[in-house]
Amino acid sequence: MNNIITSFSKNPFRALTEIAQSINSIKEIEPLLTKVMDIAVETVAAERGFLVLTEDGEFHLKAARNMSRESIADITEASSSIIKTAIEQNEPILTHDAQADPRFSGSESVIFQQISSAACVPLKYGDQPLGAIYLDSRLDREMFNEETLEFLLAFADQAAIAIENAHLFEHLREENLQLQSEVQRIYAFDEIIGKSAKMQEVFEIMTRVMSSNITVLLEGESGTGKELVARALHYNGHRKNKPFVAQFCGNLAESLLESELFGHKKGSFTGAICDKKGLFEYADGGTFFLDEISEISPQIQAKLLRVLQDGEIRRVGDTETRRVDVRIVSATNRNLREEVKNGLFREDLYYRLNVIQIKMPLLHERHGDIPLLTRFFLKKFAHKSGEKLKKLSRESLRAMERYHWPGNVRELENCLERAIVLSTGEEIQQEDLLIPKTEEGESGRKTLKEIEKEVVLKILEEEGGNKTRTAEVLGVSLRWLHYKLNEWNIAGKKNRTSAG
Repeated sequence: MNNIITSFSKNPFRALTEIAQSINSIKEIEPLLTKVMDIAVETVAAERGFLVLTEDGEFHLKAARNMSRESIADITEASSSIIKTAIEQNEPILTHDAQADPRFSGSESVIFQQISSAACVPLKYGDQPLGAIYLDSRLDREMFNEETLEFLLAFADQAAIAIENAHLFEHLREENLQLQSEVQRIYAFDEIIGKSAKMQEVFEIMTRVMSSNITVLLEGESGTGKELVARALHYNGHRKNKPFVAQFCGNLAESLLESELFGHKKGSFTGAICDKKGLFEYADGGTFFLDEISEISPQIQAKLLRVLQDGEIRRVGDTETRRVDVRIVSATNRNLREEVKNGLFREDLYYRLNVIQIKMPLLHERHGDIPLLTRFFLKKFAHKSGEKLKKLSRESLRAMERYHWPGNVRELENCLERAIVLSTGEEIQQEDLLIPKTEEGESGRKTLKEIEKEVVLKILEEEGGNKTRTAEVLGVSLRWLHYKLNEWNIAGKKNRTSAG
């Protein structure tokens, strides 16, 4: 503060640079207003002063200097005529003798306070009035001059910007807290539906590890809820106020994935026109979810191992090492141990990732959860659309319980959302589900793989060979569908020409 006062005495407007740096670094509204008032009073050597903000058309005192609590109400009332004039006319007020000033000659408040010299400048953001800064002296009629007023006007402009920014920051912080609260609610354990023994095992492991920094490997087929579990681990743990970053590692070129994960240095390759932070840096302090971890190349596996061992990353083309604090949760729909045996995945990285393993059960392994999941999704869709809650007919529920759901929970969700649109009554009928009809006991005469193949090919035929639509109907990824078709060695005439 002394430096600012010294700068003002030598060059008032050079002091504005120091003032701007001082107030723009404060993001909370109350400390900011106090700082603004301190600078205003001390820089121009006023006897006292205060700051008001307009709220709902009224003035509200927010900060004051050199006034006792008992006198604050009297002083704001006494100076209300000056403040009102400054704000309503959007003009600064300077008076060397308030009692003799014709603008305030009828104001008993000014006479009551024996105000000799006063200055008041409006606070405005664009055309929006925010309030005013008031300064006065009861002894020195020559306290303020035109140079003082000019400085206060420039200072008020800076202060108004800082106040508006602080209000915006406060609003964004409140929104962020509300969003975090909503995210935590969405990804709470009770949003992961299941009472079966298989799901209770999942919940038990989650409860044990959610507050630790231990790495977790989620294994399970597409649609079993691996990312939902990863988010629940993050938002129920001690890192919940830090970032959750997710990256799908499949179907990305090695160079692109490496740049996404670790960032790159300007000029390190064609198109690298500037330095870029990687996702590991954005996830610092939080959780990084790596989906389909089995797809990453040996080069990226080596860099990931370094993150797990030393907490260090290096951007592509850079020599600087950066440290990150990240909890890694990874997922795969393959058997990662088999990938290690086949030489496709580093054994040392596997053991680093697989400290705790959570095996996500297939939906057909938890048939008892289908009624629970069905009710949950029907309520979810009704709430989302604002329409009346629909129910399943008894035959529809039996059909869903007999079906083997190759796309797991994701397929079930998509099936119900589609059925709600197709159904014309209050009940969803079996034909609305668009799933293959399975007779009672039929599943015992075929293997699961046979049923899976039969279902996939039937939907593919119904969709005219369009792989993209088939994957959507099944609730699986397009990559999973391609993988299965290749496994069965059936490209199919329609498949070769279909979209997707």
